[in-house]
Amino acid sequence: MRIAILGAGAWGTALAMVLTRNARHTVRLWAYEAEVRDSIGAQRENSLYLPGYKIPSGVTSTNDYGEALDGAEIVISVMPSNCCRNVFEELHPYLTPQMLLASATKGLENTSYLRMTEVIRDVVRNDKGFDPRVGALSGPTFAREVAQGDPTAITIASSDTELAKVIQREFSDPAFRVYTNSDVTGVELGGALKNVIAIAAGICAGLELGHNSVAALITRGLTEITRLAVACGGRPETMAGLAGLGDLVLTCTGSLSRNRSVGVELGRGRKLPEIIADMHGAVAEGVFTTQAAVGLAQRHGVELPITQQMNEILQNGKSPRDAIQELMSRRTKSEWS
Repeated sequence: MRIAILGAGAWGTALAMVLTRNARHTVRLWAYEAEVRDSIGAQRENSLYLPGYKIPSGVTSTNDYGEALDGAEIVISVMPSNCCRNVFEELHPYLTPQMLLASATKGLENTSYLRMTEVIRDVVRNDKGFDPRVGALSGPTFAREVAQGDPTAITIASSDTELAKVIQREFSDPAFRVYTNSDVTGVELGGALKNVIAIAAGICAGLELGHNSVAALITRGLTEITRLAVACGGRPETMAGLAGLGDLVLTCTGSLSRNRSVGVELGRGRKLPEIIADMHGAVAEGVFTTQAAVGLAQRHGVELPITQQMNEILQNGKSPRDAIQELMSRRTKSEWS
């Protein structure tokens, strides 16, 4: 199939590699940065975001929307959440009702609190006048491990059963297993909110706290994610799946997690602007998502104590140790209240 991937960061590039292994599909990879486009074209490597991995010849890189989307049957959005609306507003002339769209971005729009499939649907409806066929691709995936062919499992969520089946069939191979799920809300919120908890897990590591602390954080973090997802219409069982517990454990414990790495540096006493500057364009989605998660929780009357404290750390410079002390001294209650 002809597939367009919008976003040539590490994850977008790794997905392009999966789809063109053994010459299965042709992929046009839209890159914002000209240096990424040129690196892939000349060296068959994304030297900026995924160095050291050879990109198959079936991948063509471009920074032209028309070229990327010309004849595409499947379009995968893998851009940072804060870019999604602007990019789709620019590329909407090239979209058609027949295209199958999927978002692989794990975040929320910071002003509206919309999930990425909601942002895409909102733009396409307003600018094109039709309701797009759209789903969400999420799960426990480090781009480098996907690129090197480590066995990986992921889920495609959509209310459009045919879309989910097509993505499952065309993306699956012996090293990349795709499941289907109809709970788009749960899958997207699980993927977005786990990044917030991952920053907190990194703070624990930066403070040199032990395994007890991280285990408690992951468990209570999953409770928060589930609470908000259900309030927004998601299903609790989704949070026990790949886009919930699976992605949360990976991002909270894996050294390749950008969100966890941000937390580690915060725990060591560094300031957020300095940490972000040292990331050289890479994105830790949890930094954007935390404030949106707090706003979404307030809208639905849901309590998220860990997320609230993370927002205080990220937005207001609160001391991580003070945040932990406040969490630990909250009124005692039943675990399931």
